Amino acid sequence: MNMVGVDIGGTFTDLVGVIDGKIVSSKTSTTPSDPSEGVAHSLQLAHCDLPGLGELLHGSTIAINTVLERKGAKTALVTTKGFRDVYAIGRGNRIEAFNLFFHRPKPLVARHLTFEADERLDPNGRALKALENAEVELLVKDVLASGVDSVAVCFLHSYANPAHERLIGDALRRAAPHLFVTLSHEILREFREYERTSTTVLNAYVGPRVRDYLSNLETWLRGEKFVGKMHLMRSNGGVMSALQARAQPVSMMESGPVAGMIAAGILCKQLGIDMAIGFDMGGTTAKSSLIMHGAPAVEEGYVIGPMASGQPMQLPVVDIVEVGTGGGSIAWVDATGGLHVGPQSAGADPGPACYGKGSNTPVITDADLVLGRINPKRFLNGGMSLDIEASRAAIKAKVGDPLKLSIEEAAIGIAAISDTAMSLSVRAVSVNKGVDPRETTMIAFGGAGPLHAVAIAREIFIPRVIIPKLPGAFSALGMLMASWRQDFVRTLVGRLGRLDHATVENIFRELAADAEAQLRLDGIPRASAKLIFNADLRYVGQEHALQIPVSDASMLTGDVSKVRELFHVEHDQRYGQAAAEEAMEIVNVRLVLTAPRADTVAERSMAQAWTPTDEAAETSRKVIFNDPLKPLDARILWRPALPAGFAFTGPAVVEEPNSTILIHPGDKVRVTEAGHLVIDVAFGGAQS
Repeated sequence: MNMVGVDIGGTFTDLVGVIDGKIVSSKTSTTPSDPSEGVAHSLQLAHCDLPGLGELLHGSTIAINTVLERKGAKTALVTTKGFRDVYAIGRGNRIEAFNLFFHRPKPLVARHLTFEADERLDPNGRALKALENAEVELLVKDVLASGVDSVAVCFLHSYANPAHERLIGDALRRAAPHLFVTLSHEILREFREYERTSTTVLNAYVGPRVRDYLSNLETWLRGEKFVGKMHLMRSNGGVMSALQARAQPVSMMESGPVAGMIAAGILCKQLGIDMAIGFDMGGTTAKSSLIMHGAPAVEEGYVIGPMASGQPMQLPVVDIVEVGTGGGSIAWVDATGGLHVGPQSAGADPGPACYGKGSNTPVITDADLVLGRINPKRFLNGGMSLDIEASRAAIKAKVGDPLKLSIEEAAIGIAAISDTAMSLSVRAVSVNKGVDPRETTMIAFGGAGPLHAVAIAREIFIPRVIIPKLPGAFSALGMLMASWRQDFVRTLVGRLGRLDHATVENIFRELAADAEAQLRLDGIPRASAKLIFNADLRYVGQEHALQIPVSDASMLTGDVSKVRELFHVEHDQRYGQAAAEEAMEIVNVRLVLTAPRADTVAERSMAQAWTPTDEAAETSRKVIFNDPLKPLDARILWRPALPAGFAFTGPAVVEEPNSTILIHPGDKVRVTEAGHLVIDVAFGGAQS
């Protein structure tokens, strides 16, 4: 089956497809005003015939950017009487204790748009105060009068019994079909009132914008005679139907970056790497994720934006640490003479100064160009010629002159600061989790990732860096490998060993029934699906839990010794200790539903024997590494011309159609049989 994956980033739109059994790719600038234009252009560049495509997989930053830019819909929140301010109050902890400018997350819903319903359920879902029809009619009238475009409904304990939410949801949808209505139990049936409310509001806030974008994209695709399926990449590392994405856009917050980490995990399996760090540097941000046993970790919870002041989202998300340092991140000098890079980005329009679109603001790409690391004639495979004089002028005016530095000194400062910032994200997924970076391998990708990966690896002593094939569009490639996936959860709080078997069995049946319904809705064959149950367990008195695999309800209600043993082992591995004598309790039962891809051409392409696809003579040019006064003669190699087994030592620059790889002095490089570049970092061998 012919299929393509399209990843819309903040700066570039990448495409990788499988057409007639062959891999095709393209890269083009994102169109911020209408991202679907980037999709159309990328398809055109890759010569993809839409009527001949059976599937289009899509990842986009539109949902997360809507939140970060606070450009979502005017949203109302309907909640239980007496709990109007739960969303605004949030948690009582202060994450940044010594930050004088600390502030809590700013709600996406104004207080005057928060409405209270006179209803109440207990934690078991029993109605303490029923929601009357008259109350529903009054609430609907008030909400409609407020002029909102979207409504989030989150009642106390509705995870246990969604009846009241359904009443108000049905009434709103009947009275105003144009409203985007989100009910918390349709998104998340799990306790923690604040996080559940925030997740529901996020879905409502981004819903209209994502819905309209997907509808416009589908309309255009159908107009171009596309009759296949469109799937969206979701934050948990799987894909979902476009129908579900329109209803639950909150689940695609990190839809693009996670695909690259999925592909990195598959590459680790193929190369026999047990522990790696995926590093993805694009035009707007840089992302890092710890990959263990061939898969990135999936965490139950995520914060959109800064950890202390961002918007919490309680859904499964591939554990990625993101920093605002990409190729388009702006370099600037503060009032005290301090040099900073990011988090503001020049984006795709106007982009870096070297793009020639009128920008006079220097970014990381401008610095790399001035340092000789980027070939101005081969950028985007020659599709965009870069203006180095514009880069020099921007760096001189905005960084060099204010700091009394030469242009080259300013450029090396920009590169060094950005590398340090990105190394912190790599530390966050390794050192901060008890993992020694010296025992890992870095898988580097993204348009700018291979250009900065070795410097970051050297800074935190990662001994080996691997640059896969198609690094500039690796996330788009990962979409072609991602399984269809759904996650379901039910809160169940109780002491392990004292749980009622009938209650637990009923929860397992409900989750399985939800899974069957989703399979039918998306047309997934039951025989291809895999159901994995997990229990969130903790020691009594703890706040957070660990997920432990369970096969059925009897593991939680019969002989629980096996579950206790699994938990102690996991707790000891995670925290360095276990308390075998302590009582344990369960808080949630989870179900992960997956269906693997039938077509594995993309996955197999990463392991296929490599043969050069082009010819190009080796050249050389001056490249600045650490000393702006001592540029080095670096070998310039064209990656499509390098045969398997080819080996060399830096300094060198390896250029390819959609990315550039910087090899530092002393680093040893070899081309694997499958065409991946393996870089052995020479600590102490770099130019000082």
